[in-house]
Amino acid sequence: MIRRIYITLLLLLAVMGMTAQAATRPNEARQLFDKVYDKVFGPEGCTLRYDVNIIGIYKTHGTIWYKGKKQRFSDERVDTWNDGVTAYMVYRKKKTVEIHDANSDKKDKYSGKFKFSLDDFDYSKTTENGDLVLILKQNRNAKGTIKEVRAYVNPQTLAPKYVKVKVAFIWTKIKISNFRAGSINDNLFVFPRNRYPSSEYKYEDKR
Repeated sequence: MIRRIYITLLLLLAVMGMTAQAATRPNEARQLFDKVYDKVFGPEGCTLRYDVNIIGIYKTHGTIWYKGKKQRFSDERVDTWNDGVTAYMVYRKKKTVEIHDANSDKKDKYSGKFKFSLDDFDYSKTTENGDLVLILKQNRNAKGTIKEVRAYVNPQTLAPKYVKVKVAFIWTKIKISNFRAGSINDNLFVFPRNRYPSSEYKYEDKR
């Protein structure tokens, strides 16, 4: 589930900087998408809070920080730090700390299932109830499970409001708030080992 949330948020971050004047033709929309993608995941980083509701069955909320290849993630059951080399996952209830290579798919069982390429989608936009809606639809040659993404943003401020993702036949809605771009300190992604002493937490090195 964590990986599904990561991918949904990644797509949202990539599209939320598009302007209302973006071209509707897919080729121009994709060019703009790529520029915004590079900007969002650039050296300054960003952060946001999310609230997830999967058809009323699964609900959660948390905060994510990004900066290039670095990530920080926190919700009600897990805290993670990824400094671009090593990833640490702290499971509060189990009092367990898992250590992984930063790019390893072993960090969670959904990694392989939800991988995708930006070339898997056709890009367009529309408006709905005053919102700018950025649409990514899976093209015919793609084989991934993510079928469609719809990101809703304020057309004046470009502030993201929420995103809908269709995985197989299920729609997931994620509300986005407290977005901030830039001024993300690198120290945020460094695992604070002193907060999780081995006398209280079990360390599992899975590298």
